[in-house]
Amino acid sequence: MAYNQSVPSLGSTEQQSRYRLVIVQVLVIIFLYINCLMITTFFMKEVFYRSTRYILFINALMSDCLYLIITNLLLIFMLFRIYMQMWLCLIIVIVSSLHNFITPVTLTAMTLERYVAICMPLQHGQICSAQRNLYGILVIHGLSFIPCLITILAVFTTVNITFYHEDVSCTVEKLTITVWQSHLRSGISQFYFLVMLIIIMFSYIKIMMVAQAASAENKKASKKGLQTVSLHAFQLLLCLIQFWCPIVEMALLPVNYVVYVNVWYMNYIMFSLAPRCLNPLIYGLRDKEFFEALRYYALWGLYKRKVCLQN
Repeated sequence: MAYNQSVPSLGSTEQQSRYRLVIVQVLVIIFLYINCLMITTFFMKEVFYRSTRYILFINALMSDCLYLIITNLLLIFMLFRIYMQMWLCLIIVIVSSLHNFITPVTLTAMTLERYVAICMPLQHGQICSAQRNLYGILVIHGLSFIPCLITILAVFTTVNITFYHEDVSCTVEKLTITVWQSHLRSGISQFYFLVMLIIIMFSYIKIMMVAQAASAENKKASKKGLQTVSLHAFQLLLCLIQFWCPIVEMALLPVNYVVYVNVWYMNYIMFSLAPRCLNPLIYGLRDKEFFEALRYYALWGLYKRKVCLQN
């Protein structure tokens, strides 16, 4: 009798998985709707896609949308134990990993843009020109792809051709064949985030120094810049914790699959969804100009008409 109480029934496990799936779907749909609305707002006004900070912001949002779609599909496949061949799983995980890295790298670029705008205002127009924006996006994607390339090479050097035709429940842990691959992936992630954390802290200190020496009318802009960099630092911390999660999950996978699924689910909510819901808050809702345009398009122009009638 005690054994039956300690082990959950198959029905209760399946019911719990359905509840979790419904919660995730609601959150993902909300985030995707908000992100798509912001992306639409960005392309509706020329002033936005001529500004570096908005271009970087939309680059992060588009990457977040793709990442949420891919990881949500993987979550569905894992909860319902839908299998696929390893070669397809490899492609999906690599694309997911690429967009997972794009977000923190873009955050660092956005922090540097705020540093240049506040600490080097005279050089801002030249450094953040339209042509350099394109180069910046290419650099962001290039730096984000380096860890993915290393992962691909690590898999290619440790498996044979039959490995790619195995049917598996697709997770990143299935691509970690040996211990050194796990250490390599962890080391690359920690190196990236150490560099990005240093850049963000450097930018924060410099902006804080400018804020203290700024005149009364410039203090407001400097204070807002400090708040933005602080939010970026918090968002980056969540992303850093996310890259430590696979180490814990991989240790749990051979021990207990149910515990592994529970931990994976909580990590996905806290360290995958949560950091990506901060992007709309930092640049979408806190930016007055973008928020006004967003409210106009979200209400199908009714907000502007209402203001005109009141005036």
